[in-house]
Amino acid sequence: MIRFDRVSKRFHTHRQRPRSFHELFIEGWKLWRRQPVETFWALRDVSFEVQPGETVGLIGPNGAGKSTVLKLAARVLEPTSGWVVVRGRVAALLELGVGFHPELTGRENIFLNGAFLGIPSQEMARRLDAIVAFAELEDYLDVPVKHYSSGMYVRLAFAVSVYLDAEILLVDEVLAVGDAAFQQKCLDHLSTLQRSGVTILLVSHDLNAVQRLCHRALWFDHGRIRMEGAPAGVVQAYLDYVHCRDERTLTAHNQKDAFPRWGSGRLRIERVYLTDATGMERYQFETGETIRIHLHYQAFERIERPIFGLAIHRHDGVHICGPNTGFSGFELPWVEGEGEVIYTVSSLPLLEGTYLVSVSATDEWDMETFDYHDRAYMFRVIRGRHPERYGLMAMNGQWDHERLSIPRVVLSR
Repeated sequence: MIRFDRVSKRFHTHRQRPRSFHELFIEGWKLWRRQPVETFWALRDVSFEVQPGETVGLIGPNGAGKSTVLKLAARVLEPTSGWVVVRGRVAALLELGVGFHPELTGRENIFLNGAFLGIPSQEMARRLDAIVAFAELEDYLDVPVKHYSSGMYVRLAFAVSVYLDAEILLVDEVLAVGDAAFQQKCLDHLSTLQRSGVTILLVSHDLNAVQRLCHRALWFDHGRIRMEGAPAGVVQAYLDYVHCRDERTLTAHNQKDAFPRWGSGRLRIERVYLTDATGMERYQFETGETIRIHLHYQAFERIERPIFGLAIHRHDGVHICGPNTGFSGFELPWVEGEGEVIYTVSSLPLLEGTYLVSVSATDEWDMETFDYHDRAYMFRVIRGRHPERYGLMAMNGQWDHERLSIPRVVLSR
């Protein structure tokens, strides 16, 4: 149904848009004289095929070329080199509001989209009720779409696309704009279309949806296909790559010296780092793993009974905990010179997310702050083998069941 044969796509980049006819003329003259201009290759030598009835997911970071593939398949763009062959009627859900005229009502835009695909108005009239019911926009059908919210745009665009009896459906990441209930409704309808034999090319950052819906996955990176195959294997390889890249980013972040810091300086926390159960320095952990937070300090004089502590915040500012050596009854009679205090969590209860760590050193009465680093360090909890997925932390509780009574069965003659 879809075949890309050594396809490349090049864009000319402009740092500034022409502000006058004079500047526009100069840009055109440069192109005519073939003077060097900045170019960006969105795709380079891409080849793949999509078979009838197959659902293929495109994954990868932003700017990898995924949306360009869909636009080429929809004939919104033409390739710079290579061939794109598409066989069958195509319905494309590429970007928010594409194909809608803002001054027309929802009803008028439904008929307009049908006309684009050559569907007679009588046929679209028969499908109108189903489209409106799916989009849940009965009260706004005769309102100009320029007054629609982004979620309403998505609902109407998706409903129109899936009720046009297309043989090929191209879906970009626009579903992320809708609410959770409508997203699930769309995914369920995509499953229905699959069973009816519709060929689907799907771009999504929802890797769970890719594994659930797709027969095959393509991982794009810098305009090339980096990996192709079964969704589970491709998604896992992509996640491993992302985690490795993020680990380097987090390590670099945590080595920076520029962060809010205050204190008298009689004792300074010189270095903070995180390790796992093996002692390896890491900044990404799975729920349930061992995590150790190391506070390497230097005391420039003898300090009696100092208190070391830390605070963990979620990235949105939610304060999760604030343990310190005083609360734990871990007494340090005195410190002087260099040393290290380690806080160990044998089974990390936090669920997937990004977390910020503050560290502190104070006197035993909390009257003098020797050193305080405010949310200076970052670590990430990634989705691992732990079964829990929702909320802030895993309770690791245990379920039990007790039958209180057994209903009696009365047999009547």
